[in-house]
Amino acid sequence: MDVGEKLAELGWVLPKPATPIASYLPCVQSGNLLFVSGQLPWRDGKLLAVGKVPSAVSIDLAQQAAAQCAVLGLAVAGRELAGGWERLMRVVRIGVFVRCDDTFTEQAKVANGASDLLEKVFGDAGKHARAAVGVNALPLGAAVEVELLFEVL
Repeated sequence: MDVGEKLAELGWVLPKPATPIASYLPCVQSGNLLFVSGQLPWRDGKLLAVGKVPSAVSIDLAQQAAAQCAVLGLAVAGRELAGGWERLMRVVRIGVFVRCDDTFTEQAKVANGASDLLEKVFGDAGKHARAAVGVNALPLGAAVEVELLFEVL
């Protein structure tokens, strides 16, 4: 399966992976696990969602931002795999960080934006373990950050 084509069918564009904004590697492979560093919701050179959920960013927009983070994570994985998507066996786990108001308790709804997209792209191999965590702040004021873990050949 070509992930770029599947994303296009779903209305998404697989972009060129972003350059890290700090001192870290975008992706590390250890054995058959591919760890993709946290992705912010960049689209067209701007963050898709900035601020706290739900006071400054709606749950719907935060879900879209989580999905955008997942797409960017796929771009990083694709670069690491040199486009050899057949090597990607499954999504193992994602971590979703939601910058939110103190009383907000629906981080799981926001995380569904990324989870649902990955399942649409990979089917059963896109179903994964997950953490959805509320946080006070994220880099550059982003509303959402998503990290991904894949099993690869």
